[in-house]
Amino acid sequence: MTNIILLGPPGAGKGTQARYLVESRGMVQLSTGDMLREAQTSGTEMGKKVAAIMAEGKLVTDQIVIGLIREKLQGGAEGGFIFDGFPRTLAQADALAKLLDEMDLKLDAVIEMQVDDEALVARITGRSTCGGCGEVYHDQTKPWPADGKCANCGSTDVQRRADDNEDSLKTRLMEYYKKTSPLIGYYYAKGNLQRVDGLASIEEVRKSMAWIMGE
Repeated sequence: MTNIILLGPPGAGKGTQARYLVESRGMVQLSTGDMLREAQTSGTEMGKKVAAIMAEGKLVTDQIVIGLIREKLQGGAEGGFIFDGFPRTLAQADALAKLLDEMDLKLDAVIEMQVDDEALVARITGRSTCGGCGEVYHDQTKPWPADGKCANCGSTDVQRRADDNEDSLKTRLMEYYKKTSPLIGYYYAKGNLQRVDGLASIEEVRKSMAWIMGE
């Protein structure tokens, strides 16, 4: 059982690698957004609390997010857990460390997917996805098929995120670096931090992460 945190700016490929780890190793991906959406319709006491807070347009507290994570950890996962999008602050990192300690679990690695910003902008602004199956395409490296149909599922629904433009992406990158820079130092000091080249091929990134995770 291996527990990891994935760090990396928007578009670094965290989602792609997390999906692969879920499928290949039986890991459970813990995404804050997914957990909050799931909690709203779960009917549990914690879920009702989340639903009420979000209905009022308020921010969910760290305490509640940690509570949701606790529920997921108690459910167990043969391959371990992937923390995606959490923690985002030093206070959350401390809270997560305390929770793992209480549950006699350990954090095996914090994997930072490093990227060159300009190269990342070029990667993201050319990106599109299939609305039918989620297959990812790129204007330069994997263009949408000439017949207008997704090669994976045959859908003609090609989608681009409205914020996948240069100005918006640079704003998102700046916000990411402001929030996560302290985390990089925090986990480096704890000896957890490992780095991979987020702009390498998907297969090369997989191999680097497998080495970090002891395969």
